[in-house]
Amino acid sequence: MSQVDSGLRAGVMPGVLAPHWRQGPLPTLDESESVMRRNRTTGFPDPQVDERIVLSGLWTSVLFVFAYVDIFGFWRADIINGALAGRVPGTEVAINQTFLALATVYILVPSLMIVVSLLGPARMNRATNIVISLLYFVSIVVTALSESWTYYLLGSAVELVLLLVIVRTAWAWRQSSNDAPPLTRTTENPAT
Repeated sequence: MSQVDSGLRAGVMPGVLAPHWRQGPLPTLDESESVMRRNRTTGFPDPQVDERIVLSGLWTSVLFVFAYVDIFGFWRADIINGALAGRVPGTEVAINQTFLALATVYILVPSLMIVVSLLGPARMNRATNIVISLLYFVSIVVTALSESWTYYLLGSAVELVLLLVIVRTAWAWRQSSNDAPPLTRTTENPAT
């Protein structure tokens, strides 16, 4: 049995720091339990990924799609001309301090959801991910309704799918993972 394996079974992981707000040993594993399952089709190991990491990765993907759809928009004449005229194309909304501040807040929320997904308490994390992703789902549908460019509609469709996966992942979050304590630091010398 390796030192890491024995450390996990003993409930501690030598040399690993825990966040200051969490304490306690890791749960011990019975010989019958496995941290990895096998894929039924291929037989390859299929590790269980923590919901926090999945949610954080999904929010990261949403932000990449947001960014690239907006960047690609700068190749459109109507977007460039609207920006030069100080108006959002197709609307009478002025591009001013208020508009840019609100656009920044709109992007800050999913940016912060990356961190909240990783560090927030499970119950709050679950509810926040569901509510925020549904609100963004609605906002993307509303903005896509007035759009006719294929790249924008494709990007919006991918964003919607990612947001639905966030809702599903948060909704189906296993109760057993809610209370699993993190790795803690030990005073044991790993060389002994």
